Amino acid sequence: MLDDFTRKFNIAMEKDAEIHEVLSKVYQALEEKGYNPINQIVGYILSEDPTYITNHNNARTLIRKIDRDELLQVLVKKYLGQ
Repeated sequence: MLDDFTRKFNIAMEKDAEIHEVLSKVYQALEEKGYNPINQIVGYILSEDPTYITNHNNARTLIRKIDRDELLQVLVKKYLGQ
């Protein structure tokens, strides 16, 4: 049976949610390994050097799936409350 209404699909919201999930997992993995997660993530964003991110819990692979420009856009939007 088909619904009689149109569903809206918001790619931007989906992408934001994906980035939030990945950053949360990366943050947790860094914390578990005893690193300062904020410093490590900032180092990665500035340099795009994946060695700032631990391999623990597949964190390095996860963060590399996200485009750095998209990540920065989401962070700025969240910081500015938009």
